[in-house]
Amino acid sequence: MQEDTRNLIDEYKNQSNEQVFNALSKKRNSLEIAIENVEHDFNIGSIVRTANSFNVSKVHIIGKKKYNRRGAMCTDKYLEIIHHPTIDDFLKTQTGRELVAIENNTPLARELHVKSFKPNTTLIFGSENNGITEELLEKAHDVRYIESFGSTRSVNVGAAAAIAMYEWARQIIFK
Repeated sequence: MQEDTRNLIDEYKNQSNEQVFNALSKKRNSLEIAIENVEHDFNIGSIVRTANSFNVSKVHIIGKKKYNRRGAMCTDKYLEIIHHPTIDDFLKTQTGRELVAIENNTPLARELHVKSFKPNTTLIFGSENNGITEELLEKAHDVRYIESFGSTRSVNVGAAAAIAMYEWARQIIFK
């Protein structure tokens, strides 16, 4: 048998992509991720890869459809990724979920480290340059920022997504 070189844990080696997707679907957690108009395709791929690592239930891409799948390292094959052309289309899928925007470009934002997450949360991430649109920020139930201690005002959106997903998992999965 040919060696399976995909970046998979041993449990999923030598299984088809469909088998891996189905196995992960049986144990997905309740976290969802939304990405709104992130300009750099590699960052979307990075968020998708991290979402796979945390086995989120869904990734929503709002607005922009195309992204650099290479950055996702094929992990997009193991997740449900839904494209929404509009914010309203996305919001229709979010009934009963807490929408938490991760955004440092607004006075509405409070520190992430004091957030108490709910299990049915959707974390929202926006563009590197302009952040999350005002339209979507107004729909969020909570807005948080990631504290920074150096000279840079913020971390890369892919890194921010990883930090926020871990904080949610720390509170909900590891409790």
